Amino acid sequence: MASDPIDRRHFVRNASATLVAGVAARSTDLLAAPVAFPAPAVHARGAVKPVVISDLSGFTYRNGGPENAIERAFRLMTEGKDVLDALVEGVNIPELDPEETGIGYGALPNADGVVQLDASCMHGPKKRAGAVAAIEGVRTPSIVARAVADMTDHHLLAGKGAQDFARAIGMNVEADLNTERSRRLWLEWRRRMDPDHWLDPNGAPRKPPSHERDPGFGDRALEAGKSMVRDGLIPEGSFWGTINCDGINANGDICGVTTTSGLAWKIPGRVGDSPILGAGLYVDNDVGAAGSTGRGEANLYNLSSYLIVESMRRGMSPKDAGMEALKRIRQNTIERRLLNGKGNPNFNIRFFVLNKRGETAGVAMYHAGETRYGLCSENGASSPELEPLLPGSPEG
Repeated sequence: MASDPIDRRHFVRNASATLVAGVAARSTDLLAAPVAFPAPAVHARGAVKPVVISDLSGFTYRNGGPENAIERAFRLMTEGKDVLDALVEGVNIPELDPEETGIGYGALPNADGVVQLDASCMHGPKKRAGAVAAIEGVRTPSIVARAVADMTDHHLLAGKGAQDFARAIGMNVEADLNTERSRRLWLEWRRRMDPDHWLDPNGAPRKPPSHERDPGFGDRALEAGKSMVRDGLIPEGSFWGTINCDGINANGDICGVTTTSGLAWKIPGRVGDSPILGAGLYVDNDVGAAGSTGRGEANLYNLSSYLIVESMRRGMSPKDAGMEALKRIRQNTIERRLLNGKGNPNFNIRFFVLNKRGETAGVAMYHAGETRYGLCSENGASSPELEPLLPGSPEG
């Protein structure tokens, strides 16, 4: 009888291992099976109804498949997959979609024509975070950010170090992530930015559009990009180029991920808000999550996602917390080059907010450009309207 406790421990360990293996096998079968959306029935053990929120990219792009990012993330999450793993698999869809020119493969490159990507993730229950910045050659930087969180003692790897890490964990590293489309758009930007030296091979006249002011060289790069948005060559969302995706499951576990190519035609090496914790993404499992798209420098200066989560900690609703961050950005935007004729910011920025109760909000500085966001619940995927702080548009 003296050995009985040891035998019982062996039995418990063996039974647990068998249970885990069974669950893993069932999960593999579920993932391999074709899935029809709307969302599967959710058997919530807790008081929270699962939900996934994202910017519009999470709703729009499918990369030729049956699901968009929020649908896939919601399905996997409600089937029992770890929330962050589900979100990462969700954003892999627009990362891999060459039609989404603001994220991953085929994204609009920097000023030298090189695609540099940023991503971050935060795991609320595990209190883990990981990010990569200015990484080249990897189509899905969100996967690398997840590995940084799980496999290193660090939160952020950048540049060649991030690329070397991706290669070390078995990721495919390519020489060039441009597509024919993204390179063609970069060449058009070069011609608009420097028409005296980069000429149209078809001989079309190349001069700044009449609605532009005559900028100095320092402003010309940004103005050339904005003119391409105004002329319908690239969508505004791709010019700023980001997807943020956050989710909560029935147990109240909250996670988030943000992935981007950053500002189109940026100075090589420029890093925006997306891979910076507290700016492009912040998650607190006891409170909620927030992420952003739009002008990254404004978000960085104000650490807006952190501000939103802390505002919810003090009792604000997701909408009010998001509006608080927009007001802070407006208050701190004082340089004339960043103001329109009404003295308000001449750029847009959007926040996607989720609290511990599963309540959500999408807010924006202006109801302009992208005016909707993505939301997926047990009722399926939808694209509600963003709620603006200011009337009109960034142009005033």
